[in-house]
Amino acid sequence: MAVGTETGADEHAETVTATVIGGSGFTGGELLRLLASHPNVEIAEVTSRSKAGKSVGSVHPPLRGTDLRFTEPEDLESVDVLFAATPHGVSMGRIDDFFHIADTVVDLSADFRLESEAQYDEWYDGHSAPEYLEKAEYALPEINRENLAGAELIAGGGCNATATILGLYPLFEHGILDGGEQIVVDVKVGSSEGGAGGGEASSHPERSGVVRPYAPTGHRHEAEIEQFLDTSVAFTCHAVDMIRGASATNHVFPSGPVSKGDLWKAYRGCYEDEPFVRMAAGGSGVYRYPEPKSVAGTNLAEVGFELDPSNKRIVVFSAIDNMMKGSAGQAVHAANIALGLEETAGLEFTGLHPVGAP
Repeated sequence: MAVGTETGADEHAETVTATVIGGSGFTGGELLRLLASHPNVEIAEVTSRSKAGKSVGSVHPPLRGTDLRFTEPEDLESVDVLFAATPHGVSMGRIDDFFHIADTVVDLSADFRLESEAQYDEWYDGHSAPEYLEKAEYALPEINRENLAGAELIAGGGCNATATILGLYPLFEHGILDGGEQIVVDVKVGSSEGGAGGGEASSHPERSGVVRPYAPTGHRHEAEIEQFLDTSVAFTCHAVDMIRGASATNHVFPSGPVSKGDLWKAYRGCYEDEPFVRMAAGGSGVYRYPEPKSVAGTNLAEVGFELDPSNKRIVVFSAIDNMMKGSAGQAVHAANIALGLEETAGLEFTGLHPVGAP
């Protein structure tokens, strides 16, 4: 269902202090945009080696007029919660330092998403702090809410994995799939996924107008999907001409007959009461199925489906804003739960229409 306006944050809840490490990138800027208007958060510090001393508004235009300035990341103040918006590999190297200054750490990189050191050996370049892996809780509340309450280390999900998991999860939760079926996942992603330093492939002349396969096989987010759905998927990513967004089209071949009634029961059963998931499954109008443009700038995920009886196939669609539900918004949502705040606090923006390339 859509974000409700009747369940605002508790204005009398305790204020928590927060630091953002790596605040000059796209994800850091999105975190700051959310935290600056969060009714229960006071931003204590924003770090950036490359921008130290400069105003946050000079890098992130939506925050012009604030008095925040970037500081060096070495000397950190004690805070209630620390958000690390750093490249992969940074947080695992500083995790002890982070816990010396914060009771709760939310990492938005891939450093703590997987459960074992062996997985990091297979999918990444190993792990330098594997003792923390069993302490980390995955930040996606729709599948891990119970374990997020009181969590001390929260691992943000990958945007492609988030879109895919949200699309497929009800099929497993309601027994339509058991993990042995063939699943083909095709994800289209916007250029902001590459970060502020995305390189030549993300520059406008190279990105504009493309539908470019950039990870036909072996994308690292595949490991998250398989871990949390307990299945294997054939996963491919395309870079497309949009700035924000991740759109997953999942082709599922169930072993037995499935009706539309079965699908509606599964998806409503999982998401009817979720504040940040809404259904878009072949209704009327232009936006009949999930697409990133309709959720741009929000923490909403859209999910939908269609049956293909002639091929015994279910086509599942899911769309998110990769910077929000796929990153900063998911992190704030999970932190709200961990800290005992109203779940939707700081996240109730419902988006814009019409809007340009998301």
